[in-house]
Formats: sequence, C-alpha cells, structure tokens
Amino acid sequence: MKSNGKYDWKFSTIGGVTRVNIENGQDIAHLGELDQKMWTALSCPTNGLAIDQKTLNYIDSNGDGKIHVNEVVAISQWLVSIIKNPDLLFNNDSFIPLEAFNIENAEGKRLHDIAQQILRNLESTKDSISITDVSDSMAIFAKTRFNGDGVIVERTADDAALQNLITLCKNTIGSVTDRSGEPGVNAAHIESFFGALADFTAWKEAGENDKDNIFPFGDNTANALAALNTIKDKIDDYFMRCKLSVFNNDCASVLDVTAARISEISDRNLTDCNDEIAKYPIAHVNTDIRLKLNNGINPAWAGAFSNLKKNILDILFPNAEYITEEQWINAKNIFNPYIAWMGAKKGTQVEGLGYDTAKKILEENRKAELLELVAKDKTLESVSNDIDSVGKLLYLYRDFTTLLKNFVTFSDFYSGKKKAVFQAGTLFIDQRSCDLCIRVFDAGKHNAMASLSGMYILYCDCTCKSKNATMAIAAVVTDGDIGNIKVGKNGIFYDRDGLDWDATVTKIIDNPISVRQAFWSPYRKLANFIEEQTNKFASEKDSKVLSNATTNISNASVTGGTPEAAKAQPFDMSKFLGLFAVIGMALGTIGTFLVQLATGFLSLSWWQMPLIIIAILLIISGPAMLKAAMMLRKRNLSPLLNANGWAINAKLLINVRFGQTLTSVVKFPIVRTKDPFAEKKMPVWKKLLLWLVLICGVACAVYFILPEEKRPFSFGKDDAIENTIEITETENITE
Repeated sequence: MKSNGKYDWKFSTIGGVTRVNIENGQDIAHLGELDQKMWTALSCPTNGLAIDQKTLNYIDSNGDGKIHVNEVVAISQWLVSIIKNPDLLFNNDSFIPLEAFNIENAEGKRLHDIAQQILRNLESTKDSISITDVSDSMAIFAKTRFNGDGVIVERTADDAALQNLITLCKNTIGSVTDRSGEPGVNAAHIESFFGALADFTAWKEAGENDKDNIFPFGDNTANALAALNTIKDKIDDYFMRCKLSVFNNDCASVLDVTAARISEISDRNLTDCNDEIAKYPIAHVNTDIRLKLNNGINPAWAGAFSNLKKNILDILFPNAEYITEEQWINAKNIFNPYIAWMGAKKGTQVEGLGYDTAKKILEENRKAELLELVAKDKTLESVSNDIDSVGKLLYLYRDFTTLLKNFVTFSDFYSGKKKAVFQAGTLFIDQRSCDLCIRVFDAGKHNAMASLSGMYILYCDCTCKSKNATMAIAAVVTDGDIGNIKVGKNGIFYDRDGLDWDATVTKIIDNPISVRQAFWSPYRKLANFIEEQTNKFASEKDSKVLSNATTNISNASVTGGTPEAAKAQPFDMSKFLGLFAVIGMALGTIGTFLVQLATGFLSLSWWQMPLIIIAILLIISGPAMLKAAMMLRKRNLSPLLNANGWAINAKLLINVRFGQTLTSVVKFPIVRTKDPFAEKKMPVWKKLLLWLVLICGVACAVYFILPEEKRPFSFGKDDAIENTIEITETENITE
C-alpha cells in the first residue's frame, strides 16, 4: 500500500490491529512519508524507558521531555544521509565501520574525518569507531586544561594566585559544572565577581568618607542600633500614653497599669508572668511627658532599657535623670545616616571576603587573565562539539530502530522475543510471574485511567536496599486466577538489569483475568461475604460477652458480691418457649422449601436433571462469564501508557492468547516420591468402591422416588405382572 502516493509500504496484523512494517533501511528513509494516522504512538516521554538516556536526549531536540513524530522523522533523515547503507541500523551495533560513513555527504564526510582523528588520538588502528572510543576520548579531553566548554576550573590556571581567584569566585558567586564534572566558572561568573568586588569596596569607602556622620557611636553603632530597635516601639508607646493623659486627665488611670490588673496575677508565680507584665507600660504615665532613666522602669523591660541606656542615652545625655520626647526623637534620628548607608549596600556576595581582601583583588586586577583563560577554552569548542556529534551518531546508530519498534509499530511488544522499552521488569508473586510491569510516576493519574484498560492490575511499591531507592509499578495479571493476591501481599520485582526489589501490593484494579476465573467469581464472592459476615457476627458476640462479663465483675466488686451472684437471674420459661417456637417455625419453613425443591427436582425425567443443574450454573455464572469474555477481547494497554505521558494513536489489545505469554502461572510436575508427612490417603480400590456404592445408592433412591410412569425401565415382579395382564387380555379378546 502506498501512503501519500509515494512509497509502497508493507503492512501486517499485530495485536489484532493492522500496522505498518519497519523492516529495512528504505522504510526508515521514507519514514517522513508515512501518514501520521498510521503511527502507533504520536509522542512518548523520555523517562522510564529501557533506552539509553543519552539517545533519548539526542532525539528530544527541543528538550521538552517528550519525543514527537517530527523529531523521530528528523533523526531518520539525518541518519540515512550519513550512513551509506541504512540497513545496518537494524544490527543495533555499538560501533560503526569507517567504510559505513557516506563520505559523499558533507556531514557524513565531516563525521568520518572526526572519527578517524579520534582513533588517531587514541593511537588505535581499528577500522571502526565505537561508543567506548568516544567515551575514552571525552574522558581524556575533559581532563585537559582546556576542553571547549567555556568553563574554567582551578586546573585550567597554571598560576597559584589565579587558581585562588577561581576558588573565591566559585565560593561567592556560584559555579557551573565543567565537562570534566568538576565545578568551575565561566565569563559571566567572572564579570559578576569583579562587579561585586567593585560595588562592595565603593560602598565601604563611602562609609569611611562620612564616618563621623554615619557612625555616631563608632564601631559600636551597629550594636547601639540593635539596642534601640529592641525597645523603640515600647518607648514610643509610653510617650503617646503621656500625651493622651495630658489631653484627658480622666483617662490617666486607664492608660497606666492599675492595681486591679496586677491583682489578677498576684496569686501566681510572677516569674512565669513575664509576657503579661511586658504588656504593661514601660514606666508610669505622667503629665510631664518625661521618661525617668534611673528608676521606675517596668521590670520586664529592665534589661533592654539598661542596654539602651548604656549604649546610647548615657552617651548622648550624660548624668541625665530623665529624657523628654524631643530628646528621644533626636536619639532615634541620629541613626538615619547609618540606616541609609546600610540600605545602599552592594556587593553582598563578596562581603564575607572583607574589605581588605576585596580591595587587594581589585588592585591586582587579574580579571583579564581569567577571561583570557575562558577564551582559550572556547577555542576548542568546535573540537568538543565534533566529538559530541560522533557520540550522537553512535548512540542513535545503536538505539534508533529499537525506538521505532516501540513507537511506530510496537513490534517488540507483540513479538514476544524481547521486552518492550516501557516494560520495567518482572514481578514474581503468588506462584506466578508478570512480565507486563510499567513504571508509575503519577499514581493519581494512573489510578484514574487504569479501569479503562479492562485489565487486572496490581499497584506495588518497590524498595531496593542496595540502591537505597524506591519506585512504584503497575503489574498486569493476564492469565490464571486471582489466587491469594490481596492488598499488602509481598513479592519480588526484578528490573531489567536483574536487580531485585521488595514489592508490596498497595492497590488492586479488579477486572476479569480469564473466563475460568469469571465462572467461579460469584461463588467466591458469596463465600467471602459469608466469611466476612460470620467473622463480623462472631466478633460482635465476643465483644458483647466480654463487655457483659467486665460489667458484671465491676458490679460485683462494687456491691461486694461475687461475679456468679451478679450474673444470676431467674429462669424465664416463657422466653425460652417463645424462642424455641420461633426457631422451630424457621426450620420448618426451610425444611418445607427444601422438600418442595427436592420433590420438584425429582419429578423431572432422569435426563432433565443434569440439564437443570447446568442451567442453574449458567444462570449464576453465565453473566460473569459473558462479561469476562467481552472484556478480555477488549483489554487495552493504551490507558496505562497514556497515564505515563504517552500519546497512543492505536489500540494496544491484549487478547487471551497473547495474555498467556505475559503472565506465567506455576505448573508442578507429578511427584512420584513418597511424602513422609503427607496426610494418609485412602487406597484407590477403596475410593472406587466407595464411589460405586455412592452412585448405586443415589441411583436406587432416585429410581424408587420417581413415579412408576417416569422410571426409565422396570424389572422383577412388575414385569411378570404386566406380562400376565397382557396374556389375560389376549385370551379374553380371543374368546
């Protein structure tokens, strides 16, 4: 079939859906011509896939964390332009023969030459380049002084002073990772570093030039301001109270602390009432609008006030007995230049170096030398990019067709030869292995869409102690029965690297696994219900008995009697007879129903009885089996992948036959050895004899219960009587 009228595509049925085949290099070359509606997936995430992360990052050209159709097409066109024979892409080799490069293409020729240069640098005589060669080359390249990324580290400088500058720059401004993996700095970091040094020293020098005004208390100005800020609001509050008392003499007692208020806490330990006392005014309110300095200070504020007095007031107002509001305002305003200067601080990143060090670095002025090192490193950028380009080619050469088989066609998933890239590993639980296990990154989104799949899903939390890591998976059970699988059951999960994880079932999405399981599901549910109700009834009765016993014992202890005396009650014959009558009526009703049921069943012809039994079984299990059969035909993996960020463009059906390949149930061989601890079994001949007797007994009972006209045959006396009657009737007719 031709898509868009150009290329003759081949198609096949995979997973019950018609899909395009990607089988050779020409298919890859014409991938851009394939109708997008025919792609199985339109996008997929770059995480949680069994493909090298570097490969996925190379394909994800815009870095949005997803691979789209246009990005896959772009890579396919790039590869077929560089590789002479694109059929080689299906080998999934980690090396490329040098002769495989298409040197007639400009990009192919460039990469061919770079590959040769890498081999020469490694002193290799091989006629192919591998991922290992590129990795070795990158490792060697990264450990040199210059590696082309525009980032310099201490090793880049051959001068101890410059090395120290690089260290100081990293520690103050920040760093970026060098190609070697070490933290380093680039041109932007260096510019920011020297800019911060200049700003900090200029700010510091501005303070020194106006020292007397900015630092009214010398080196103690910062401590003095801190002492002021601690108590400033409280003193401002005091002066406002004084002015209000002048405004209205009648409110003076309200504005001050009253004896009644102190009385409320007087009966308590006053050392525990510091917070309450601190709410009182700092001093007694007065109409003079003055604050005494030597006495009358609220004890809760005594320490802070003493610190204020020592650092500011005693210096500004020596030997003063009090201060006025005007003096207090002047004391606060004296710090305004200092506050303004502090607000204008710049270059805080390098403040920790100190003014002297910052000044010295600026005076030495080695900024240009550091920028020159960055420039020298950048000159090798093309070489670095060249090595990256060959690395990109090698990773895509190895992994691209794997992506196609899990993006365009999903042939890896349905072939059964290898796991699909989204399959995380295998879960072993309850004597079965589940190969369809998918990483779960958003449990809420996954749970919401899981039911749409129509599959039986086990959500498990997995822990690996050797890696000190955790992850969540969704394991799909596609064959067998439910067995003993319950929430909380433990299993072992093996990832694709063979590493084992402890797995615990946290949630189950219950859907049919097989028609066989669906047949027994109504009876299993009924048995579970009966078991739950029985346990509930027994638990309630046990709790009631225990509660009554406890109450009786307690009552006996209070009244001085014994427990037996406390429980002793007169026997009520009427209640006993009433209860017996109710039980008798219930048993009679049930017995009557069973007799009628048995009578109706036995009134049937012998050949109708098994049909009735089969019909009853079908009535009970038939709907569940029909529902299961319909759901099993429509089991779809797409919702689970969509929940992980895939954009699935086609159905990913998992029918019964295919499901049997994804879940393996244990099958034990017949064991011939004798088990010394096994339960003693009845000999075979005794079993056969018992069954024979039982069958004969049932047959005889059915025979004699059935009316004579409905018995399948008759024998003995009845046959002789019938023959005699026939002869007599014949003779009478003759006469």
